[in-house]
Amino acid sequence: MDKTLSEADRYLVPGLMRGLAVLEVFKPDKREMSLSDIARALGLSRSAAFRSVYTLAHLGFLLHDSRRQTYSLGPAVLRLGHGYMVARELVQIALPELEKLRDETDWSAHLGVRDGRNVLYLLRVPSRHGMGSIVHVGSRLPAAATTMGRVLLTDLDEATLVALYRDEHYEHIPADAPRNTADLLRQWRADKEREVVVHLGSFERGMASVAAPVRELSGDVVAAVSATRAFGRPSRPDDRVIQAVQTCATDISKLLGRF
Repeated sequence: MDKTLSEADRYLVPGLMRGLAVLEVFKPDKREMSLSDIARALGLSRSAAFRSVYTLAHLGFLLHDSRRQTYSLGPAVLRLGHGYMVARELVQIALPELEKLRDETDWSAHLGVRDGRNVLYLLRVPSRHGMGSIVHVGSRLPAAATTMGRVLLTDLDEATLVALYRDEHYEHIPADAPRNTADLLRQWRADKEREVVVHLGSFERGMASVAAPVRELSGDVVAAVSATRAFGRPSRPDDRVIQAVQTCATDISKLLGRF
């Protein structure tokens, strides 16, 4: 047996693998199955399959018809699939709009979503002149210290924000970003009053950044777009760039059904 594979296998969770295997036995031609059907498809005894099936039903991933004694996929599965499709749709919709933003401004353009106290970068369209941010797709940066992250935090209410940062020690946040909860709340309240967030320096010194929110049909902020570029001296980005970022965010929101 391959040693590397056997060492990796010890990190696998058998119960989780069995639960996912249960979900996979449901097919377009097998939308409803009894416990015996599921056990047979997995090569398990009824008792071995029962714990996984019971847990999945309790969590809403399976629906139990007590009259027919059968199971079918539940709404929790649909929620997982919806989340994946929304994220995929968002990236596909946003890419040409970010390219347009980059072409209009000569600034690097980004798309990000909130991941806890971080902003996760989903897309980056670099400046053609090589003067853009060094951040790449997949990067996670402190939300409170980045323009996109600050935009995303504005969608939270105060209680949720405080709870999110309750155990934050602010060790990995730049010195000119919030240093405690009081600072964070002051920044958050000011950001909520703005249509865009503009910042110079902070996480990447020598970089100017402008960010605006992307909203879905409900009006909730689901993502943020930003434009970044190196600046030679501290100066606020001109109105042309700020307007272009706002237009980009609005256009993506429209394509998501916001208007």
